[in-house]
Formats: sequence, structure tokens, C-alpha cells
Amino acid sequence: MPVVVIVADGVRPDTLASGIDGGSLPALARLRREGGFHTITSAFPSVTGPAYAPFIMGRYPGPVGLPGLRWYDRSRSVSRLPGNSRSYVGLEMLYVDSDLDTSTPTIFELVPNSIAALSVIGRGLAPGNRIGHGPGFIARAALTHFGGNVRGWLEIDRDIGSAVAKRIREGRPDFVFAALTGIDKTAHSAGHDAPIVLDALRTVDSTVAEIRDDAERAGTWDEMHIWVVSDHGHSPVGNHEDLAGLIKSLGFRVIAHPWVYSTSADVAVMVSGNAMAHIYLDLPTRERPWWPSHDQRWNRITELLMSRPSVDLMILPRSSGECEVHGSGRGQARMKWRDGAICYEPMTGDPLGIGEQRGLDDAEAYEACIASDYPDALVQISNLAGASRSGEIILSAARNWDFRSRYEPIPHISSHGALHREHMLVPLLANRPLAGLPRRTVDVMPSALKALGIGIPPGLDGKSFD
Repeated sequence: MPVVVIVADGVRPDTLASGIDGGSLPALARLRREGGFHTITSAFPSVTGPAYAPFIMGRYPGPVGLPGLRWYDRSRSVSRLPGNSRSYVGLEMLYVDSDLDTSTPTIFELVPNSIAALSVIGRGLAPGNRIGHGPGFIARAALTHFGGNVRGWLEIDRDIGSAVAKRIREGRPDFVFAALTGIDKTAHSAGHDAPIVLDALRTVDSTVAEIRDDAERAGTWDEMHIWVVSDHGHSPVGNHEDLAGLIKSLGFRVIAHPWVYSTSADVAVMVSGNAMAHIYLDLPTRERPWWPSHDQRWNRITELLMSRPSVDLMILPRSSGECEVHGSGRGQARMKWRDGAICYEPMTGDPLGIGEQRGLDDAEAYEACIASDYPDALVQISNLAGASRSGEIILSAARNWDFRSRYEPIPHISSHGALHREHMLVPLLANRPLAGLPRRTVDVMPSALKALGIGIPPGLDGKSFD
């Protein structure tokens, strides 16, 4: 029973529902009518690349080695160039597969008869089964991205969608993962509800329609699962904090992309999305210095950050199982997690707005947060704060703010990456009713394995919803 997962990268549930309700997306409307439309939670950081790990590995991104779109390699064992950092914007995207935890299989390794298009993660795929990965395509994508050619992404989506439909029609793969990124690119430049975003959604619709038409003619439609999902949402941004410049103003030597080739910096600022950031302190130290074991001078940074309107949440990891959560004007709380149980204790305030929570498993933690401004925050914070490659300070931006004021080829009027509802809630559209209740994007991968009749490996964060 083949499974096709199409990532409408960056689409919000309300944006997708509006397009369907308006009559512009007939193929997706049929899926909603025949199967169902669900709203689930993505992962933190809610950023393309890291947020693909749930779909392909059934794991949250931080623990498998992708704490952000950009991160600093304190160990010096992964990125050995001066600056010791990673940015998956550009050529370093080629290192994603080797940066991943080798103990967790990808779905491509478990399902050899797979194809993928525009997947940041490709470990286990035969080279010929990666659509949009060769030197020619990489050059085309680079020119489109760095040239700020937004409509060029729509052309890429149309070509990718047609190529995916053709490969399904001719090759009959068991599993397909196809990302169409035009929605995200157009939303960054024009806003999540702009007409050009609907143009990008129409390509998703036409791709689904072509796959369906082919399957119906071949008599395989009744056996096929098609799930249309997203990796993150979007929200308007009108203010761009120069986070690296802000910390530099305190007298610290700072590295931040694209200027990272330094061996004498004190602080590394790694922004993703651009509404979240990792800040790494005491860079010469190869072992992660947990808070509050730092030199007192680092307090100047946290005090400045919490005084800025750009910062909504500041997370300070104290160990692999504990962190502080500071909210702008909402005080401080402490989180602890151990053996699958999460505790949240307000101290000087309740930054997440969920009240005291003790001994919650992942399902209970989901229910505690889902109606708040930070859906699934307890599970997401615990996984990212405890990850070995995360920063000593983790930031989630305030609404209408992000953390990168320069170097974007497409000026952003919409961003993502934070823990807010608009970024964390994503749609799941299925072509037939689901047997269970989907909660998170990590549930997609084990659900695909179950639909394919393949055993689900131990240690996944997700649970099958089908």
C-alpha cells in the first residue's frame, strides 16, 4: 500500500483551509471531503530542514543532531573549518546526512523502494531516487534563492511536482516524500495570506490531482495513502533585531553567518527561521557549560536580551534534564524531565501560561499545552534544551519580530521558527479517514511504516495514528 507524503512547506492550517473553502484547490478539497483535515504540531525549531526530521526519522530534530538551521560545533568534531559552525543555507546542506545520529534509521533506509524530492534529509536514498539534488538543480536553486527570485520558486515547484508524479506513475515506489517550497518562499516575501501564496498552493493541488488521476487509471488509488502536511507555519514580522550586533555592542567578539571564519570569538549567534536562535558562550570550551556555571559576565547578555521587545522566551539549559524558561514580563519557571516524565514549576511567574504541571507523559504534556500560545512547548523545549548541540541560550522571538536584520536575499515580512501557535500548528490532510488521532509531525513516519506493513523501530518519538 504506497504512501505519498507531500510537504506544502510553510503553509498554515488556516491558509490551506481558506484556499480550499474558496474553491481554488479542488484536488485538496476532495481529500478533505473523503479523508479528513487535521491540525497537528510541528517541532522546535519550526524551521525547514530540522523540521523535516520528524517526517523522515520519527524523531525531534535536536536529539538527532539538527538543533537549528544554523548551529555551532563546540566539539570541533563535525565542522573543522575556522568558526566551527554549520549553516544549511547553501553548500553545507550537503552535510545534513552525515551530521545526523547514526543510531536512528531514516524511513529511506527502512523502505528501500523510496523516492524523495527536495528533501534536506536523504540518507538511505539511492542517488537516482533523489529528485532535485544534482549539480544542475543545486545551481538553479542557488541562483533562485540568492537572487531573490520569488517567482522562480513557483517554477521549481511545478517542475518538481511533475517529476514526482512521473516517477510515481512509472516506478511505483512504496514511499514518496516530496517537498514543495514555494509557499514558504512566497510567504516570507509577501505574507502567509498573499495571492502569490495561493499560486504556490495551486501547484500542490495540481500535483495531488496528477498523482490521483494516474493512480485511478492504474487501479491503485484505493491502495494509496496521500498525506499533505507542513513543517511550520508563518506570522507577520515588521521588526528585525540584529541579534549579533546587539551582543557585539556589549563588547563581546561575535561570530554569526555569513561571517563565521574566526578563531578568536567569545560568542556564536546562530539564527534559524528567523524567529529562533541559539547563542553559544565561552567558545574555547569544548564541553557544554550548563547554566549557571558560566562566568558572571554572561549575565550581561541575558539581562540585555530580556529587556528587548524582540525576545518572547529565553531558555537556559541547566543540564540534559533541566532548564529555566524566562518569559518577557511573565517571570521565570523551571522545567525538569526524566524517564519520560516532564515537570513545569512556575517560580517568579508562569511564562508558558499553563500553570504548574508535574509528572506528565508526552500525551499529557500535549494536552496541557495545546490550547496555549505555545502548543506542545513542554515536549519541544525538553528535547531541544537537552540536545548536545544546542546553545547555552535558546531564544524564541516575540510576535512581529525576528532575529536577523541583514543578509536575507528575500526581505522577510513573515517569519517562523518560534514556539508561537502560528509557527507550531500545521495541517495534515489525508485522502482517507485516519484510524487514530494525529498529534504531531513525528507521528507521520511511524504511521507510514505501519501502512506499509513494516515494523516500527524502537526509540522513535512519534506514534502511529493509522
